[in-house]
Amino acid sequence: MMAGKIKNLRWTICALVFFATTINYLDRAVISLLKSDLETTFNWSENDYANIVIAFQLTYAIGLLLSGRVIDRLGTRTGYLIVLSGWSLMAMAHAAVGNTAGFIAARAGLGLTEAGNFPVAIKTMAEWFPTHERALATGIFNAGASIGSIVAPLLVPWITLTWGWKMAFLVTGASGIIWLIFWWALYEVPEKHKRLSTEELHLIRSGQSVADADVGGKAVVWRELFRYRGTWAFALGKFLTDPVWWFYLFWLPAFLKAEYGLTGTGVSLPVALVFAISVIGSVFGGWLPLYFTKKGWTIHRARRTSMFIYALCAVPVLIAQPLGSSGMWWAVLIIALAASAHAAWSANLYTTVSDIFPKKAVGSVIGIGGMTGALGGMLIAKLAGGLFNHYKSLGHVQTGYGIMFVFCGLAYLVAWSLMRALVPSPTAVDL
Repeated sequence: MMAGKIKNLRWTICALVFFATTINYLDRAVISLLKSDLETTFNWSENDYANIVIAFQLTYAIGLLLSGRVIDRLGTRTGYLIVLSGWSLMAMAHAAVGNTAGFIAARAGLGLTEAGNFPVAIKTMAEWFPTHERALATGIFNAGASIGSIVAPLLVPWITLTWGWKMAFLVTGASGIIWLIFWWALYEVPEKHKRLSTEELHLIRSGQSVADADVGGKAVVWRELFRYRGTWAFALGKFLTDPVWWFYLFWLPAFLKAEYGLTGTGVSLPVALVFAISVIGSVFGGWLPLYFTKKGWTIHRARRTSMFIYALCAVPVLIAQPLGSSGMWWAVLIIALAASAHAAWSANLYTTVSDIFPKKAVGSVIGIGGMTGALGGMLIAKLAGGLFNHYKSLGHVQTGYGIMFVFCGLAYLVAWSLMRALVPSPTAVDL
């Protein structure tokens, strides 16, 4: 596997990261699809399920904060090996638990290990892609989040019906072990990769900004990153918008059950459709700023304008529920548009970090922002659990979902406005 050069090797690396992200989201989505089965088996309330979700998000937040720093020190090759093997084992560990406390512990372990995916993925994109291609590459690998969420509703109910819920966790968790073989065989940083052509290395390096320089000397002092508005803008953007994706990921099957009575394999097609359409959003989200830069726009103007467009595309989810009263597929399509808007937004939000921070700090800043996003997800999970329990007791659980969709529709415009106020003119950070 190590003989000869590979043409456009950077896109092969992007494909590897895409599949890792697919596995990451496949593993975390399993529990939402088994919610009805596990509620019956373990007698869960809505608050029990919310607590299990929160356990994942709490350790995910801690893991993001720690893993970004660790990955900046260990590098991308070893970093991915550690985090992916860790989350694969924790995903399979769900099959060994026998009570609610066991699921809380298993989800906590999964969250801690899965947290490393995005810091190492974004750092990989910073190493392998010139600035103008980075949003597109990020959009492509970030589409793995949607693909994992598509595969899950198609695969998990079938495995569960055939072999039981424990096998669903075992099969999905084991997929990561297979990926590791290809990663270790094919990956190395550009300067050390024996299969990278001189021409492509020159393309990668000539198209990177001053912020990409890895200056020698001491490693970045983590606390110093909080001195920069760029860190706070990214963290705030993640805090306000990541919870929307968490909500779609963990509660969309439950919404379809509450609103339309769908369970088991009945949710497979609508959930898969939502995340299938979001793949288009992720790739388009990375392409649009590239299109603008080819028109002569600066990368920052292209990025900001694109993100504003995506924020507007999230707003129609406000009417998903009332419009869905005339037919389920109307609600599904509007939620799919909103999920696409998030995928496009996320692809660009991540690249705002590598646009202005040097590579040696990218993992740490991504980790800080990822932590705030997970904390926001925890707050939403607790709010959603409380809302749904309250309105379920009144016989109107649909009202709780209506309230949540209001937040999902407006979060991006609020985040975009606050980020622009914090960083009106993005410039490269000199560490």
